Amino acid sequence: MEFKGSLAYDEQDFLESYLKRRSRPDSPNNAIEGPIVNDLLGEVDSTYILDLGCGDGRYGQELLSKGVKRYTGVEGSAAMFSLASKALEEPEAAIIHSAMEDFDYPPDTYDTVLSRMSLHYIEDLDKIFRLVRKSMKKDAKFIFSVQHPLTTAAFKSKKGGERKGDWLVDDYFNKGVRKEPWIGKTVVKYHRTIEHYFTALTAAGFHIEALKEGEPVKANFAEEEEFERRKRIPVILVFSCTKTADFE
Repeated sequence: MEFKGSLAYDEQDFLESYLKRRSRPDSPNNAIEGPIVNDLLGEVDSTYILDLGCGDGRYGQELLSKGVKRYTGVEGSAAMFSLASKALEEPEAAIIHSAMEDFDYPPDTYDTVLSRMSLHYIEDLDKIFRLVRKSMKKDAKFIFSVQHPLTTAAFKSKKGGERKGDWLVDDYFNKGVRKEPWIGKTVVKYHRTIEHYFTALTAAGFHIEALKEGEPVKANFAEEEEFERRKRIPVILVFSCTKTADFE
């Protein structure tokens, strides 16, 4: 059975395994992607933040502890929405159960729009980029991370297990649907090249201020072996963007 977008997280066995993996200090989310996003985000005190694909709400808690004035999380998975709602009962937080494609984006509202490891589930990325831009204030940031295209191009390497020692890159320029065997399920994602992300962002009226491929930092890893393994291939791609001033 195939699961599109966030729906795989509604499967209890998948959710439990994912949360266990996600909690590992050496997971790519914690050791690579998280530090990059936090660095690009900078000071968040008194800001309004929209988080697309907010997951279980842990990052929302972290942002509120740093002084965010209003945090809005959008989550398509019913199970993740439930976890986030329980984790974020503060009056400064609002958790919306909605696919990000269906969310009603208010215009000129947010200082920062975030999306961490979620946009590779979205088929119509151009639409999301346009909606995000509409919702941003004049000097706002759009920061998002996705699986690196080198790892979404082909999943043939996964036949050897989850903890891979070699990666096969194939079909890189064949953009579109990919069906990834992941944590005992088949999850539908969308492969795009780095050039595609860049072109789509500029076409939607964004100026790209930073692009990070997730080069590992040794201090973020507890195990030397895992640090060395993660240096072999990029697994994360992160963009930080602002609105192009003269875009119509």
